[in-house]
Amino acid sequence: LLVDSGISLHEVLIFRHRPFEPALNRLFDRIVSERRDLFNCYQSTHAARTESALTRAKYVASFIRHTPGTALFIGLYEIDSYRTLTFEECRDRPLHRELMSLGMAGFKATEARDQVLEFDLVETSWYYHWRERLIVRWPGLERSWYRWADRNQFVVEAVTQESVLSQSIPPWDQIVLEWNELAILPTAWRAALRQWRGIYLIADRSDGKQYVGSAYGVENILQRWDGYARSGHGGNKLLRSRKPEHFRFSILQRLSPDDDNAAVTAIENSWKERLNTRAPYGLNEN
Repeated sequence: LLVDSGISLHEVLIFRHRPFEPALNRLFDRIVSERRDLFNCYQSTHAARTESALTRAKYVASFIRHTPGTALFIGLYEIDSYRTLTFEECRDRPLHRELMSLGMAGFKATEARDQVLEFDLVETSWYYHWRERLIVRWPGLERSWYRWADRNQFVVEAVTQESVLSQSIPPWDQIVLEWNELAILPTAWRAALRQWRGIYLIADRSDGKQYVGSAYGVENILQRWDGYARSGHGGNKLLRSRKPEHFRFSILQRLSPDDDNAAVTAIENSWKERLNTRAPYGLNEN
């Protein structure tokens, strides 16, 4: 495929990304599919050996782990440039910090170095319609996570009809999300939450206290949870002094779109009474 497109194999480095951190690996499909800015940050800095290879390459064909022995195509990137960052500059990048909040273990690629290279990888349109659909065989050992294209063969295993990373939303009463997951909700989940009005629960894992809220309006639960994703507290006084990293979100009751605001508020108050979430026992002010 590369040769037929006039791309020299000697210039292409092929990655098979697989985070070693369990928490980050669990969310990696969502990050790749929904937050390309985070994914690009993830693949922009590397250990010294990978840096050396990248300085000699012109393109990066990015794949991620799929099943054992296979890799899923994410995109072909052109290496536009690279720059030197100190450890502190790299760590303090907002996207890098967000990746750390999602489970990335600090910055593993420093290897006691004072500086690292940050590569500017620009996604091309090469086989763009096969992004998240093309599956290839990964030759040799999986721990060798990057290879030169001219030294290996990557046999096409399949091209799926739909994106492999598309995730349908689970039943509403099985949804349990950490606060940092709100910023990487799959598109299908966002569409459903936009339609659902209802009563939701925020539980603070640090001490077990709970907050009950209601959602109705133009974007319903999605609008509320987007607000928490941005601010951490959604404007609620008793949540402001707490760390959102400890918050866990779930839905107590899904309501009909025909329920008026007064009916939704009445049901919300019922849940506050049953769960005893009003201060000082819980995190609701009223």
